[in-house]
Amino acid sequence: MSETTETVTNRSEIVFIYDAVDANPNGNPLSGSNRPRIDPETQQCVVTDVRLKRYLRDQLDADEHGVYIRNVKNESGNQSDRNDLLADRLRDLDPDDWNLDDLDDDETDELFDHVYGMFLDNSVDVRYFGATMSVDLRGKYSGFEDYLPDHFQGPVQFSPGKSMHAVEPNEEYNSLTSVIATGENKEQGGFDLDDHRIKYGLIRFRGLVDEHGAEDTNLTESDVRRLDTLCWRALKNQTTSRSKIGQEPRLYVRVEYTDESFHLGDLSRELRIDEERSKPDERLRSIRDVAVNVEPFVSRLADNADRIETVHVVASPSMRLSYGGEEMEDSEALYDRLRDALGSNGVHVIDVYGEYEATLPAEE
Repeated sequence: MSETTETVTNRSEIVFIYDAVDANPNGNPLSGSNRPRIDPETQQCVVTDVRLKRYLRDQLDADEHGVYIRNVKNESGNQSDRNDLLADRLRDLDPDDWNLDDLDDDETDELFDHVYGMFLDNSVDVRYFGATMSVDLRGKYSGFEDYLPDHFQGPVQFSPGKSMHAVEPNEEYNSLTSVIATGENKEQGGFDLDDHRIKYGLIRFRGLVDEHGAEDTNLTESDVRRLDTLCWRALKNQTTSRSKIGQEPRLYVRVEYTDESFHLGDLSRELRIDEERSKPDERLRSIRDVAVNVEPFVSRLADNADRIETVHVVASPSMRLSYGGEEMEDSEALYDRLRDALGSNGVHVIDVYGEYEATLPAEE
């Protein structure tokens, strides 16, 4: 993938599905015990967009991209966000040399465009998701009031994810106790781990890349292409903690449109559980217990082929898919169906580990 610095011009719609086995996909700290988030009416597992973005940010940071909102350890060992990059960029400019009162409007705009350009160049997560600014320099430097933004609106947004079925809590984990040596005589003591998980969940996200919002954060074509490998790798690499292990990416699709300000909307709902070929919700335990009917999804894309530039797709070989009342042989069969619907040039099958290195920062 060649590096493209041009601002995004095409809108994209994203569908991302991953599953969780004996894991807590997104604990709710307000529950008092960090229980998985469950819709009380449907019993579907809920994962916030914030949780997904955290995986993506952490992977971007691990890949050594400049990230504005990072997980770092403070002196007490707690997790905290470090929001200091913009302040560093502003301090690089000597305020004694600014003389904002002596600059005309065009010169002042040019100065701050330069500062924010440096900031966004080194803050890939802000280019994607935006950020609320926390730099308190307005009162310190005269003239900042009109130029420091309160926030950047992110052009890449995800709706909260939900499991495609009702989930079952795994009560066996709730009573786990860890035994440790305590006291001077190293006598054993115990404490309740208060460990809450679900048995299985196939979780579906939808996202949107807004080409108009991309202008505000300098989101580039290369940034968007990076998502095609980033989402997959983030779920692989950033879910290795005790409560998060057991999560795997299963299907990623980015539909890139040709028409300005157009997208089909909520394509994720066109991917549905094939109930005839899946176990009942309460018996789901692994990816092999569930099949996903892709026929409505492919059909809707086919009906709008003239408005679609490219479908970027990768599916797990372990995922069971069905079409036309029959189970598909493998993920290659899905790719073939998409090629039939959109033409061979309209489908890009993502080689995650063959392509991701080209998305890494260039070595200086």
